[in-house]
Amino acid sequence: MLYLGIDIGKRHHEAGFVAEDGKRMGKSLRFSNSKEGYESLLSFIERRLPEGEEMHIGMEATGHYWLTLFSFLSDKGFKIHVINPIQSDSLRNFRIRQTKTDSVDSFLIAETIRFGNFGTTRLADEDILNLRDLARFRESFKDNCADLKRQTISIMDKVFPEYESLFSDMFCRSSNAVLKECVVPGEVMDVDLEVLTNLLKEASRGRLGTKKAIQIKDAAAASIGVLLCSDTLAFQIRMLLENIEFTEKQIARIDSEIENLMSRMDQVITTVPGVGPVTGAVMLGEIGDINRFDSPRKLVAYAGLDSQLKQSGSYEGKRNRMSKRGSPYLRRAFWMSAVVAAQCDPVFKAFYEKKRKEGKAYGTAIGAVARKLAWTVYSVLKTGKPYEVRLATIVSFPDTPPL
Repeated sequence: MLYLGIDIGKRHHEAGFVAEDGKRMGKSLRFSNSKEGYESLLSFIERRLPEGEEMHIGMEATGHYWLTLFSFLSDKGFKIHVINPIQSDSLRNFRIRQTKTDSVDSFLIAETIRFGNFGTTRLADEDILNLRDLARFRESFKDNCADLKRQTISIMDKVFPEYESLFSDMFCRSSNAVLKECVVPGEVMDVDLEVLTNLLKEASRGRLGTKKAIQIKDAAAASIGVLLCSDTLAFQIRMLLENIEFTEKQIARIDSEIENLMSRMDQVITTVPGVGPVTGAVMLGEIGDINRFDSPRKLVAYAGLDSQLKQSGSYEGKRNRMSKRGSPYLRRAFWMSAVVAAQCDPVFKAFYEKKRKEGKAYGTAIGAVARKLAWTVYSVLKTGKPYEVRLATIVSFPDTPPL
């Protein structure tokens, strides 16, 4: 049995062989991330691999750069194991000389495969990969939109600090309608009360009117906002608001594309409490093939929802903390779904309330719900059966599943 470790890079990769006894077999091969480079890797394998000898290939999941090489080698029929960089780092930490070069890393990855018991990695089907890419693309737009809103609030705190308290959400429809018309206190004072009232009525569909318009006028009259450069700051706010509106429209288009993809698939995951089309898409895209997880505890760990307790000698930590070592996208999806499930589903709500009565903080209780949710998602995807509320489980629901 031979082991080939491949250190992944953006433009070049490094491959090194390790024998079954752990000895390195000659020098490693540096090859380009191109068709010619891949062909040179095949020649390298042919020269080093005796006829009839079995070989396992290992590579780290470094960004997205491993995907094309993985696909190429998979098509050639090789057994490939994609490992988390944390696993190879753990082996490196045992070494006295913790040298890190591409050549050393390739042999280290081969040794990681030699010591470990890793299942063969399979690419998810095209729809799942599309969901993952779209969901991550959406996340980048959401982050960008949140950043634009933070910038807007920061400038508003300078020119009209009282404004944010006038609405529960500064970026709701009613507030946006006002800000499109007038941004700084001086502009608010120049707008006729009736015009402002009608603006609010239309945007809020009749929920807001004269009372809110008077509140805005009064706040503008008593504002302590800076007058220096107010015109320039108002211009910046309007530009930011336009960007926010445009970004939100793009997010809506991405959501529509995600829903179209989800409609072509088995949507059993959306029967789980708190899991909608978008969060369901994130989960499906990040999980991929559920069969690569031997147990729900491994899915929990992959999402970084597993507990981490620090212990050394006589010292033992008193608080369990979430490891947060897995997929941040999957962890966020489970967390957001857990918040909803704790409010809407009788089983999860009872479990959440039980944790709160035990004195657990809000975040700790939601984290526990998120782990339960991950177990439920695992079961639903594994069996292909939709989620059903079983009221009896409210009493028998275990406090903490084994991790």
